[in-house]
Formats: sequence, structure tokens, C-alpha cells
Amino acid sequence: MSTSPEKEVLALIPARGGSKSVPRKNLLEMLGRPLIAWSIYHAQKSDHITRVIVSTDDEEIAETARKYGAEVPFIRPDEFARDESPDIDVFIHALEWLRDHERYSPEMVVHLRPTGPARRISLIDQAILKMKENPQADSLRSVSLASQTPFKMWFFRDQSNMEPVVTLPDNPESHSMPRQGLPKAYWQNGYVDIVRPATIIEKRSMVGTAPLGYVIHEEIRDVDYPEDLPLVEQALQDILDHPEAKPDQGTTEERHPV
Repeated sequence: MSTSPEKEVLALIPARGGSKSVPRKNLLEMLGRPLIAWSIYHAQKSDHITRVIVSTDDEEIAETARKYGAEVPFIRPDEFARDESPDIDVFIHALEWLRDHERYSPEMVVHLRPTGPARRISLIDQAILKMKENPQADSLRSVSLASQTPFKMWFFRDQSNMEPVVTLPDNPESHSMPRQGLPKAYWQNGYVDIVRPATIIEKRSMVGTAPLGYVIHEEIRDVDYPEDLPLVEQALQDILDHPEAKPDQGTTEERHPV
């Protein structure tokens, strides 16, 4: 296979067969397509993604992915498809397989999770462009402003005693500061993440040491439990009805105070 590594942008869609909270959820129908087909569709419609691969351990998911236009060049080994399998193992396996069997290595890998189909293609493309404009970045991770600050969160060290989850380096009493004086905090939302292959293969990391932030201002909807399905379906329908993103989407500017 002839490739141009500096131009290749691979979309990798992990979709294992097992799911305890929503059985076979990657194949559940949503607005006339299996759930996994929406991530495939987003990758296909992107202006910058050049190849779409699904990594799965399940033959039915593989057949469905091929039906909707994705490649499934390998079946993921069971050891990388367990409930506790981390993303890094899935991505190392995929990239090493492509390197060893096809001599293929993309410039970057776009991680599209099937469980979050309510996403805008324009934001995926903006994220890719942001990575292209920042060659020093190891990765890009989409985030949303946290509704609660972690500086006022605690965990139990044992059955009775608590410790703060995090404190400011110069103030162990951060939890007693006014909320407005604390740094803004963001949670990773899984909308779209991008990683350079060297970060995955050489640094054995999904983020590396120089990750970019990509702020999503819309409410994030994922299929984690059965009751999420109608909410995700409605969010997806809203995007289909109004596909254009707001001008400030995907920036590092934040409109709302913590």
C-alpha cells in the first residue's frame, strides 16, 4: 500500500462486542442506523480523515462496520477486548498491526467512540486542523467545563477520614477558597480525541506530555445506560436538523464561569 504518512489521518473506532450496561449496544439502531454506523459516517464525511478502521473482537460488528463502509483488516484479540482493557492497548495493537502488515503509519489517529454519536463533523475537522497547526502537540483531547470544581471534592482515605481530591500547590486549604478564585477545571468528554502514533507507540500514552485542549460547549450525550438512548437519539436528531457548529466551538475560550 502506498501512503503519504504526513497526510494520512486515520479514524480508529473501537467497538467490542461485550457490554454489561447495554447489551450489544454498538449494534443498537438509532435513527435508522446501528450505533456504530454513525461514527463511521462522521469519519467518512470529514474533509480530512483519509481512512476509517473499526477495531472489534466481534464478527457481527465487523460485518456491520464493513457494510457501512469501514475497513476491518483484523479482529481484535480477546486479551484487548475485556471490560478492563484500556484504550492504549487497543491503539497499540491496531497501529502495530497496520505497521507490520501494511507498512502503514498515519500522521495522526482520530479516536471516535461509537457510544457518543451526537457529534458535529465540522468540530471533528476543526480538531484535526488544530493538530495540524500544532506539530509539537502529542495529542488533542476534547473537554467540557466541569459543573463542579475538583478543588472542593473529597475522598475517604478509610471508613471515616477524608482527604481533598486536589489542592493548589501553594494552598493546602484550597477547598476553603471562594469558588471564583479557583482555576477552571475541565472534564474529558470523549467527543473527539486525536493522538500521534509516536505518542502511542513510543511514549505508550494516549496523551503524551504536550496535549492540546479542545473545548466543546454543547451538552455531551453518551450511551452508558438504557435510559440514555432516547436522550442521545434526540441530541443526534438536533444535530442533523442544525448541523452547523456555533462560531466559538472548539476554542480554548470559555463563556461560562465555574
